[in-house]
Amino acid sequence: MEKKQHTISVLVENKFGVLARVAGLFSGRGYNIESLSVNATHDPAVSKMTIVTKGDDAIIEQIDKQLNKLIDVIKVTDLTGSEFIERELMLIKVKAAGKNRAEVIQITEIFNGKIVSVHKSELGIELSGSSQKISDFINMMSEFGIIEIARTGRVAISRNPGATENYSKV
Repeated sequence: MEKKQHTISVLVENKFGVLARVAGLFSGRGYNIESLSVNATHDPAVSKMTIVTKGDDAIIEQIDKQLNKLIDVIKVTDLTGSEFIERELMLIKVKAAGKNRAEVIQITEIFNGKIVSVHKSELGIELSGSSQKISDFINMMSEFGIIEIARTGRVAISRNPGATENYSKV
C-alpha cells in the first residue's frame, strides 16, 4: 500500500503532559511526525494539534484509534481527502550580496514574502503560505545560498461550511 501524507487535526484538553503522551504514542509505535503544531483554541481549556504524518490507510486508521483512546483527546479528524485550509510560516536567511540581492528581493515579492532583516551580505525573509509554496520558495533560494531556515509546521482547518470542531469526545 502507498504511504501518503495525512494532515490530522486533534482537539485535546489543554493540560500538562498531553503533548508528550501524543508524541509518545507516535514514537512508541514507530510512526514519524513530519510536522507538529499546537496551541490553545478560542477556549483556553482546549488545544488544537495539527499533525502531519505519512502512512497507508491501515496505519492512519491505527493512529486514529490510538489517539481516540487517550483520555485527554477530545476529537480526531483526518483532514486529508477533504477540503481544508493550510498554512505554514517560515523565516529564512539567504546570502544576498551584489546583484543577487535585487533578484532575491524580486523573488520574495513574487511569493508575497516580507524582508524582515537586512545585512550587507544577507537578507532575512518571512513567508507564509501552503507547505508547497514554502518548499517552492526554498528551492528558489537554494541557488543563492541558504544560511538558516525555521519553519512552524502546518496549521489547518476544514474549508467545508458548517464543519466545526466540537469539544465533546466522540
